Amino acid sequence: MSARRRLLALVALALLAGGVQAWSMAPVARGWLQVLSVAALLALVSAAPPPRVWLVGGAFGLGWLGGTFWWLFISMYRYGHLPAWLAVLAVALLAALLAVYLALATALFVRCKRDRLWSDVVLWGALWLLAELARAQIFTGFPWGAAGYAHVDGPLAALAPWVGVYGIGAVAAMLGVLVQRGLATRGLVPRAGAVVVTGALVLLPAWTGGDFTRARSGLSVTLLQGNVPQDEKFEFSRLPETLDWHIKALLASTADLVIAPETAIPLLPAQLPPDLWDGLQSHFAQGRTRALIGVPLGDAGLGYTNSVAGFGAAGGPSFYRYDKHHLVPFGEFIPPGFRWFVDMMQMPLGDFARGPLVAPSFVVGAERVAPNICYEDLFGEELAARFVDRATAPTVLANVSNIGWFGESVAVDQHLLISRMRTLELQRPMVRATNTGATVAIDHRGVVTHRLAPHVRGVLEARVQGRDGATPFAWWAGRLGLWPLWVVGLCGVLLARRRA
Repeated sequence: MSARRRLLALVALALLAGGVQAWSMAPVARGWLQVLSVAALLALVSAAPPPRVWLVGGAFGLGWLGGTFWWLFISMYRYGHLPAWLAVLAVALLAALLAVYLALATALFVRCKRDRLWSDVVLWGALWLLAELARAQIFTGFPWGAAGYAHVDGPLAALAPWVGVYGIGAVAAMLGVLVQRGLATRGLVPRAGAVVVTGALVLLPAWTGGDFTRARSGLSVTLLQGNVPQDEKFEFSRLPETLDWHIKALLASTADLVIAPETAIPLLPAQLPPDLWDGLQSHFAQGRTRALIGVPLGDAGLGYTNSVAGFGAAGGPSFYRYDKHHLVPFGEFIPPGFRWFVDMMQMPLGDFARGPLVAPSFVVGAERVAPNICYEDLFGEELAARFVDRATAPTVLANVSNIGWFGESVAVDQHLLISRMRTLELQRPMVRATNTGATVAIDHRGVVTHRLAPHVRGVLEARVQGRDGATPFAWWAGRLGLWPLWVVGLCGVLLARRRA
């Protein structure tokens, strides 16, 4: 085989291995498969010519990321009415751009490694960590499909309250080196190292301790799932039926808290039928039930926000307000130079105003409920910022989402894994009220305790137990963001280079 054909074969296999990593994260988490995919990448890297090794790393990243968020095609083609070829190209270009970080990490690994096992283990783990952090934060970040989510049900999940999802991903990358070297050399050191690490992982939950938080009294919740087709959500002929179902379900709840999904009411309060908004405020001000409802707020002068309105707060009929802080590029803000692309899509998209990073919680009885909207729960460090003041820290998290943009795709399962990881990192229960799924209640250990089938209209009744206290992750990430992990990654590279 010629050198060119050999390189093309390696790139094709790397693309496939990246797809396997995407599959390891949904519809269910398969941590062992994620580690094997990293080991496969390293095997392909070792067989590639050093000047072209970045192509192998980039192809793995393209397969991984393209296989993770391919469902963006649905929103652009089905609902945005872009030509199919342009929608495919847009997803591929986004995946390729984000894969550059892993391509650089792979090239640096080959350049810096000295084939000394433990130095290479540290080096690869550090470079993987830095690549994932770069994808998570540069240009507002899009860390969907981070490697650590594959381990939400495995032994590495015990690390979540210490180092978060990116720390877990780095440890998994280090395990990939041990597996690859053990299979490639069949040497005593790699095999012994793999045995020691595997044994450590079995005992990890006991070593890391139990709960960092304490149980509270809890509350009952009602979660609504309207299952409104995305192409009908903003269709004025269907709005009366959609509003009628949501309003009736809200008013019928007798739980402590009832939650409706993101933009369950898709109109500004001033655009609603007369007395509807005031009627909601009056109803929840008089009874014991409180409500959180996804609705756009604002005006042309102050700007519009993707928000959650809370009714029944102590102090009278005025409503609580949470405005989304971390906005979706193209969907909620338009990056400079891309207006032409957004104008091609026939969607109600534009620029929203940002809410504050640290917003007050919504008080329901003895619990403090902290809303987040859509993919905001992808950014655990931003949620952790609400835990700096323990007196006002959330005791329950509430996510309102609308994944209807992406059809009946794996995005629903992926978003559920993301929410479960946040409950592990922060040791807080989370309730999720969504338009099409996954509408669930999750306890502070990441276990789904109540679930509504996706893509059906329904109401889920659940009980959740709030928590007090803070995990190590909540403490350092709330104060310092992800900077400690950047320091760990850079120090790991320097340490590995020095030992080599």
